[in-house]
Amino acid sequence: MTVPIRVKPTARQLEYQQWEFGLFLHFGLRTFYEGYVDFDKRPMSPSAFRPALLDCEQWIRTAKEAGMNYAVLTAKHHDGFSNWPTRYSTFSVAHSPWKDGKGDVIREFTDACRKYGVKPGLYYSPYDGSADFYTQDAKAYDDYFVNQITELLTNYGDIDILWFDGCGSEDHEYDWPRIIGEIRRMQPNILIFNMGDPDFRWVGNEDGIAPDPCWNTVDATEFSILTDEADRLAERLWLPAECDVQLRSNWFYSDNDLHTLKTLEELMGLYSLSVGRGANLLLNIGPDREGRLPPADTDRLLAFGAEIRRRFGSPIATLSDFAGSDGKWEVTLPEPQLIDHIVIGEDLTDGECVRSFVLTVVTAKTRRRVRMYEGRCIGHKRIVRLPAVKVRGVALEILDSEGEPNIRELSVFSAGDGDTLTDK
Repeated sequence: MTVPIRVKPTARQLEYQQWEFGLFLHFGLRTFYEGYVDFDKRPMSPSAFRPALLDCEQWIRTAKEAGMNYAVLTAKHHDGFSNWPTRYSTFSVAHSPWKDGKGDVIREFTDACRKYGVKPGLYYSPYDGSADFYTQDAKAYDDYFVNQITELLTNYGDIDILWFDGCGSEDHEYDWPRIIGEIRRMQPNILIFNMGDPDFRWVGNEDGIAPDPCWNTVDATEFSILTDEADRLAERLWLPAECDVQLRSNWFYSDNDLHTLKTLEELMGLYSLSVGRGANLLLNIGPDREGRLPPADTDRLLAFGAEIRRRFGSPIATLSDFAGSDGKWEVTLPEPQLIDHIVIGEDLTDGECVRSFVLTVVTAKTRRRVRMYEGRCIGHKRIVRLPAVKVRGVALEILDSEGEPNIRELSVFSAGDGDTLTDK
């Protein structure tokens, strides 16, 4: 039997997977038009863009305090409004009254990211509702595309992520070889999301939920919420998944959706269903019309970060406590403990080996071995949540793998007061 050659990640892709948790920021001219939706026919004017108290440092400081490692800001959404003073459109901050047309949201955002040690990412919609030639002159639009991307990638230092949203691009052909060639030439270390020549992929929904299993190698990518059609790849590629989801029911700020703010309990569930299935979690907040994260959103995000740290900050056993051999790792606890989470991580440097695994516990009273959970992939991180159970020991056994598995993380967590979540 021929063992298939494992696809291996680049060092940059592995670094991205270690970031795990990021902040999505939808902010722009749409922020100032209540109820404006994607592809809305209502005209908008740059004269409405007036974020009097814009504070990108507040955005990124909050993200850092919540434990986020990267942030992605809408440089240009589908409406085409540019959050920087582009030379190639009059539909930008340069034609707004904000700072007398001398403001630059991208500059303030990237400076804030560097101040607080958060990786900066820029969202750029290939579709542009403000460019009259988008559907009429493909070559002219490709020129525009390259010119704007060149501004973003040459004027603001190193950018870690370029996030392409495929929504609206279902029937449009871009000169991807030219566009990607220029991007890679300008910033060789940049990570591209989902289109052209992706380094990581969209999970396929906007609910923050990764499938189970969520393998890192795929032969197709989904690129738009508006179609079920997938882009077939020429070969299987290592493309880790990212789960994007809103904190409220809208991507951009609204006066009318505070009641939809996700509870702490739901956010912890989404964390388990994204990061806990080996994907990254990109959580969206829409800064308000003053240019700040709203107080309720800020409080909820900080509570979320604090709960992640509380829940997973103090394991009662780690990999160094386990004895491992022949694809099996076991630990005996000093005394019976009530546990409810086990976290496993595979070293993915040489690709994804594990194809199935089982977790077993040694019961507290009768010291019997009971199989508690069986899964398929482990990937970067697998959070296994169990009903609270008192045990004397825990064992991980790899049932099937392509090559020798290398476990880099194995942690056991006490149930403690893990069921005392509040939204205060």
